[in-house]
Amino acid sequence: MNKLLGTVLCVIGVIGLIWGGFAYHTQQTVFSIGSLHATHEVTHNVLLPPVVGALALIVGVVLLAAGRGKSA
Repeated sequence: MNKLLGTVLCVIGVIGLIWGGFAYHTQQTVFSIGSLHATHEVTHNVLLPPVVGALALIVGVVLLAAGRGKSA
């Protein structure tokens, strides 16, 4: 379990350090009259500080090292 969690945290940490965040899109209804609809696409940016990525990477490495010591 620690090995899987450590691997996932390492991957998330590396991705967080490389990209620094992600964006997603939602559609917002501007108006709706009968069968006539107008929508607007809104982009939401989620920024991840480099500290979060580094912390996830460090915790992942520690979990991998702890799991390696127990299995040997």
